Amino acid sequence: MSMPDFRKFIVESSLPKSLLALEKIAYNLWWTWNPDAVNLLRRIDRDLWDAHYHNPVKVLGSISQERIKELETDDGFLTHIERVINDLRDYMKAETWFKGTCCEGWAPENRIAYFSFEFGIDESLPIYSGGLGVLAGDHLKSVSDLGVPLVGVGLAYTHGYFSQYLNPDGWQQEVYPENDFHLLPVKLVKNKSNKPILVPIPFPGRTVYVRIWKAEVGRVMLYLLDANVADNRPEDREITSQLYGGGHDMRVMQEILLGVGGVRVLDTLGIKAAVYHMNEGHSAFSGIERILKLMRDRKFSFWDAKESVIASTVFTTHTPVPAGNDIFKPSLVEKYLEPVIDGEDAGVSDFISLGRQTQEDEKEDFCMTVLALRLSGASNGVSKLHGEISRKMWQKIWPNVPPHLIPIRSITNGIHIRTWISEEMRHLFDRYLGTQWITQPGDETVWKNIEKIPDAELWRTHERRRERLVGFARRRLAEQLKKKGASDWEVKHAEEVLDPEALTIGFGRRFAEYKRGTLILRDEERLKKLLNNKEKPVQIIFAGKAHPNDTIGNLQLELLPFKDRRRASAIFDEIRQRTTNIYGVG
Repeated sequence: MSMPDFRKFIVESSLPKSLLALEKIAYNLWWTWNPDAVNLLRRIDRDLWDAHYHNPVKVLGSISQERIKELETDDGFLTHIERVINDLRDYMKAETWFKGTCCEGWAPENRIAYFSFEFGIDESLPIYSGGLGVLAGDHLKSVSDLGVPLVGVGLAYTHGYFSQYLNPDGWQQEVYPENDFHLLPVKLVKNKSNKPILVPIPFPGRTVYVRIWKAEVGRVMLYLLDANVADNRPEDREITSQLYGGGHDMRVMQEILLGVGGVRVLDTLGIKAAVYHMNEGHSAFSGIERILKLMRDRKFSFWDAKESVIASTVFTTHTPVPAGNDIFKPSLVEKYLEPVIDGEDAGVSDFISLGRQTQEDEKEDFCMTVLALRLSGASNGVSKLHGEISRKMWQKIWPNVPPHLIPIRSITNGIHIRTWISEEMRHLFDRYLGTQWITQPGDETVWKNIEKIPDAELWRTHERRRERLVGFARRRLAEQLKKKGASDWEVKHAEEVLDPEALTIGFGRRFAEYKRGTLILRDEERLKKLLNNKEKPVQIIFAGKAHPNDTIGNLQLELLPFKDRRRASAIFDEIRQRTTNIYGVG
């Protein structure tokens, strides 16, 4: 009996000429921080827009022929397309800060390679879990606005992180939706023969191949490595299956793929990087691959190659607790580094010693953060306090240097303003600051004009935003209660929770122990006074998720009051009799 012949077909949208510009807009994530572009894409089909989590590529692939014909004859929609595509063209051609005022002597072909385990650009590209990814996404958007010649390098996760729901007892349950990259705002990188480019990466006893997906983020290109290709063994196709999934072996394989594979992908694409920036220690193997490349191609000694890599590398450390810094047994690292080194003059032990705080201590485990610090000419924490803590935390690497002289600076995390500001506040800024707050966000003289905005107008805008937040929280709470099997009365009651006029405190973070989600429970009496003050009402909204394997993080979620009234701690029994101002939005 012969096996059935299975074939995979990719269905792509086929748009008439008058609507073709929609594809160009959809595939450049510039639209994510431009409200007029978002409004255009939403107009295609509002129901599909919500159903497909604001993914315009999937919307265009799902739209009916009847709707396409309607849009073809909608003069208002066609005018809207023309306006947005012209804005995108103007953006791509505009003079930028980098070209105009920054680095006049910078060679045009040189790039900054920015490596990160996750990139949180938009929910339509779900390859991120939390703050590290959001920072990386904002980084790409900001350098796009500034015109910095940067390329991003990450991994294409088949299942990304996970979506959550709450069971009737209030416990988090996980769902792992599958990413079909053919239906995401990314494109497969192909060669001149229109075949996907495959890059080989040495692994113990075999070669793992990755294909490359490219996401356009304004002027910046983000390249994502994908091991889910037919040329690989089934178990190797799982390497890029899930963000932060699996055990130590899986984590090392992912980090070899990102670091070693990322450098090889840039070489394959002919992209010359003058500077490498590692966002957290996950990509530190990139430094080892670059040392080996200099030894192979330019016949550098190990020590000269190492110094050259240090001089062109920047490292940002994020997490000042042991749990946030990957530590592996030396034998595990040796297993995966040996095929990468492949008989070069430097031995595995030379590289493994770079990952120890005390290099000569062979009993010490290997740490990716230590490797990144040793191979970087400039390192930084993400706030002034974090810089101080990091200098103390890693002092053993520089044993004879006073803590305040440890070479770890601090650069406070920022945001991409246009992503996070509301449309109403954007219009207010436009009226009083002009457009320079967008084109020159670092110019202090622009922001001095903020004083010109009348207090009453600023406050009205803020109140409208708070009302929208409360409306959103009510809808999400009702959905959450329905999924938990709550009664009709409880669902109806969700329409009344929260006060649009109260001071609203938001806690939106991943629930990991070190983020201290239950810190609010420490001072019970103070909390009661805050939440029961009728003259100065305060309300709190919690949002977040815990890693499935993080037992303590899940317990923190369970301790918080919005999970299940019957099982909540005694402190909230009294509060709930008098107020309805603590709720969770899942």
